[in-house]
Amino acid sequence: MTRDAPPETDGGVATAHEAPPEAADASVGGLGRQVAAVARLEYRLSIRSRWAFALTALFGLLAVSIVGFGGSSLGPVRADAVIVSLASLATYLLPLAALVYGFDAVVGSEEAGWLDIVFALPIPRERVVVGTYLGRAVTLAGATAIGFGLGGAALFVRAGGIAPSLYATFLLGAIALGLSFLAIGVLVSTLAAERTRALGAALLVWVWFVFGHDLAALGLVAGVDLPDPVLSALVLSDPAAVFRVLVLSGVDSTGGGLAAVVANTTLSGPALALAALAWVVAPVAVAAVAIRWRGF
Repeated sequence: MTRDAPPETDGGVATAHEAPPEAADASVGGLGRQVAAVARLEYRLSIRSRWAFALTALFGLLAVSIVGFGGSSLGPVRADAVIVSLASLATYLLPLAALVYGFDAVVGSEEAGWLDIVFALPIPRERVVVGTYLGRAVTLAGATAIGFGLGGAALFVRAGGIAPSLYATFLLGAIALGLSFLAIGVLVSTLAAERTRALGAALLVWVWFVFGHDLAALGLVAGVDLPDPVLSALVLSDPAAVFRVLVLSGVDSTGGGLAAVVANTTLSGPALALAALAWVVAPVAVAAVAIRWRGF
């Protein structure tokens, strides 16, 4: 496409070089409409590719299985243990599923030629990234809520004495955990030059946050008497640890790993919720900036 031809005017009719209303609309409303349009498109593609149904079935099957294996006579104490087991499952499964779902959001679309078409539209690149994330986030959040919600329904049937707020905390924390790793996956996809490299980087991210961070932090805790602010910083630097502490703070069972060591720190529920929100927003914000320097 050449840009050598001079602008043409025709009695006030917009020329080829004039920005369409969507491109020129820099208001908050215009930003919202453009992001929502990309998000709706991404959501429809996810539904069409069966991602939503696969994730919902996977989460639901495993959650109901854990509740079923919890025993035939679940009481409040045993229900706490089941929630801890569900939290352990979510800690390993949700980050992996979210990263696999998000690692090709940008680089995969680029290799398929779809991103060139989207970027040809009068929508800034950063809004495309945000809309892409939001469309996939709705899919992942819905699958998590329905899948683990089925496990919660089974748990309430078998152990009616548990507090609904306890499972609600777990469910909301699980949704936040998935969204945070989806955001990291979108960031990896934005920075990676090839789809295979993005997949490798996503798997390394999963290994670090789910296994490596805990092992390194526990080694540090075992070797040095760390003050409470440092322990809190270790938790906040890992979205998986934030989720563990958030869930374990409401149950009598302690679980394992770094979360068990710092379960009684001064970290409050609102502080953990803000940390989870930061892990959702920050990677997407960095990806929205980085996409401007990505060459196509």
